[in-house]
Amino acid sequence: MTRPPSTPDPRSALRRRIAATAGALALAAGLLTAGAPLATAAGLTQVTGFGSNPGSLAMYEYAPAGLPTGAPLVVALHGCVQSASDYHSHSGWAQFADQYGFAVVYPQTNSANNALSCFRWFDPAQSSRGGGEALSVKQMVDKAVAQYGSDTHRIYVTGLSAGGGQAANLLADYPDVFAGGSIASGLPAQCATSQSAASGCQNNDQHLTPAQWGAKVRSSYPGYGGPYPRVAIWQGTGDSTVKPVNATELRDQWTDVRGIPQTASSTRSLPGGTTLSVYDDATGRPAVELYSIAGLGHGLAVDPGSGTGQCGSAGSYFLDSICSTYYTAAFWGLGGPVDGGGTTGLPAPTGLAVTGSTDTSVALSWSAVTGAASYRIYRNGAVVGAPSATAYTDTGLTSGTAYSYTVAAVDAAGTVGAASGAVTATTTGQAAQCFTTDNYHQVAAGRAHTGGGYTYANGSDQSMGLYNVFTTHTLRETSAGYYVLADGGC
Repeated sequence: MTRPPSTPDPRSALRRRIAATAGALALAAGLLTAGAPLATAAGLTQVTGFGSNPGSLAMYEYAPAGLPTGAPLVVALHGCVQSASDYHSHSGWAQFADQYGFAVVYPQTNSANNALSCFRWFDPAQSSRGGGEALSVKQMVDKAVAQYGSDTHRIYVTGLSAGGGQAANLLADYPDVFAGGSIASGLPAQCATSQSAASGCQNNDQHLTPAQWGAKVRSSYPGYGGPYPRVAIWQGTGDSTVKPVNATELRDQWTDVRGIPQTASSTRSLPGGTTLSVYDDATGRPAVELYSIAGLGHGLAVDPGSGTGQCGSAGSYFLDSICSTYYTAAFWGLGGPVDGGGTTGLPAPTGLAVTGSTDTSVALSWSAVTGAASYRIYRNGAVVGAPSATAYTDTGLTSGTAYSYTVAAVDAAGTVGAASGAVTATTTGQAAQCFTTDNYHQVAAGRAHTGGGYTYANGSDQSMGLYNVFTTHTLRETSAGYYVLADGGC
């Protein structure tokens, strides 16, 4: 773990302090909530009343506007000395939630639970099925599913450091809830059962066989006979807080649980000095992926920028290297297959065609794919629907506007197959117009009105701020005389 901001201690002193307080791991935690907006990060809200909350956690959420029912759900656990807002702001999950169409839940712990605000992955009372923090997270998932109508077959959990250790525990505790997981600079499930044993897990080889590691998962939910989650493991070779041996132990644990060898099915090189090792199941689909990043220290790998596959922003425990969130989302099938990733699946649907359009809707149809449990509809690259039938009508569109559509098949395990070729559909009617000027001239042009010294858009009545020539906004006319704020682009 790198030194937290404003902490003057040298690296070695910090590590001693971390070890003394539960082997504090830099975590990443996220949990979905439904409440009043907080002044933490754009679009992040807090929800209360999500259950009995035995772990005394806070629940936060982020969801893109217009999220359709049947969309996936991601739970993201922050690291020590971090918050839900930190993880939301830096990790890139919000970016891909917007792009691919899913909701994110950010659980948050506090210093009353642990001196460094670490999730208590090392405490059986907090890390076991049916109790403590583990149950609090499960209750958050239930709340989010009820709120958003999320696809219960596509719920995933990720975490950094201590959050990664707790994410591993959640995958073991609730394999009936989570379809996949991602553990960054984290620990194997149920590695430590006391605070005093935590630093030993972080720093030392536990000398357990794959079968012994796997047994820890199987004993977390005795009698469970269903499928286990697919797991991605992220580890820097220069991590001196959570030693790289933990990645090997995680690989051993989850390959054993899936009943596959510990020898990689394939390896490849990715950006940022990253080596990806893929471990396929009996059907040839990746079950476990191990991403080893040369020289990277303790933190979540991000890659700031606007290019394909870039995400996040650098900061304490957010290290500029490779966008781990992009490759994790691809591994889970949230955005379809990606070059360099390990996702495989059903073939691309054929026969995608536009069967009709109005000023606000587009109707599509395509040929069925054998083995498909549902389909994923993409509009301009973002997920907008997940029907089980081979037809879909996309609604709420802007008149006179061209849209690009593709479709991909999804199997019963939630794996997204290859995307079809794109078709373009244009809604009928006149295209929306945008007008950018100061509030005084927006009112003068008849696009806005005033009240009490403030300006409001005609039709939508959205507040535009003070009535003057210094405040400028873009208004979009979506129908005759109806204007909405469009400062982010027309």
